Amino acid sequence: MNYFRLLLAAAALSLPVAPAFAAAKPAPVEATAPVEAPETAEHFLGSLKQKTGTVTLPGGIATLKLNDEFYYLDPADTERLLTDGWGNPPGFKTLGMIVPKAVSPLSERGWGVIVSYKADGHISDEDAAKIDYAELLKQMQEEDVEDNKQRQKQGYAGLHLLGWAEPPHYDDTTHKMYWARELKADDAKQTTLNYSIRVLGREGVLELNAVAGMSDLATIKQELPKVLAFTNFTDGNLYTDFNPKTDKLATYGLAALVAGGIAAKAGLFAKIGIFLLAAKKFLVIGVVALFAVIRKLFNRNKA
Repeated sequence: MNYFRLLLAAAALSLPVAPAFAAAKPAPVEATAPVEAPETAEHFLGSLKQKTGTVTLPGGIATLKLNDEFYYLDPADTERLLTDGWGNPPGFKTLGMIVPKAVSPLSERGWGVIVSYKADGHISDEDAAKIDYAELLKQMQEEDVEDNKQRQKQGYAGLHLLGWAEPPHYDDTTHKMYWARELKADDAKQTTLNYSIRVLGREGVLELNAVAGMSDLATIKQELPKVLAFTNFTDGNLYTDFNPKTDKLATYGLAALVAGGIAAKAGLFAKIGIFLLAAKKFLVIGVVALFAVIRKLFNRNKA
């Protein structure tokens, strides 16, 4: 579903066409199929398959024991919401999304937690207390300059990391890293919140990214502990299950994890690094670029 193509097609079909030459007699009128109206927000949301209760994520790496306040979308429906609903480019690979029942994901206050997993190896947390996050922020902002050149080549607005909405901090008991970024697109009036949680596992990291507006920071901070409570690695995949004799170590630590993992360590211009880093930022904050237009479309359909 592409709302913009549907609108353009509908507009084109509604325009009168002037003949280039006067005909001796009118040509027979061919019957045309009725133009399909753009899909409404209600119909789109109704087409998403909401799953509740206990959900095992693809690959069996972790489970979600959802409470009554949330539902889960599988990877296919997650991509539909990210692309058709929020205006992101297609092609994202996720393990799905956790969505609150209390608010529509298409509303201005809508939000969701995108779940993914990177099997980059066991990440050591030995450097947790030594990281200078103020310096790390400066490095990430400098990388935005080159990153935005890639975005603009693909036809998307530049994105800028304004600062930490919440500085990174690591819980060495649960092996979870938390941080939040405030970001802004060149063509957006409001800033966007990207609240990230990384749950370290035996041979990889579970990524939880909450996408919302900056005005929802208090709500996200209040709701995410509930999400964390029902999100867990399955037995054998826990951080404490790591076996140094058989399991591989990641080539980066916690600082690079915040900056983007392998993509950040490899450098922005590594062939795969460019795609992964750009895709990750689209995924996290692509909602800014077209969300306002999508919302206007939905409001128009309701009128």
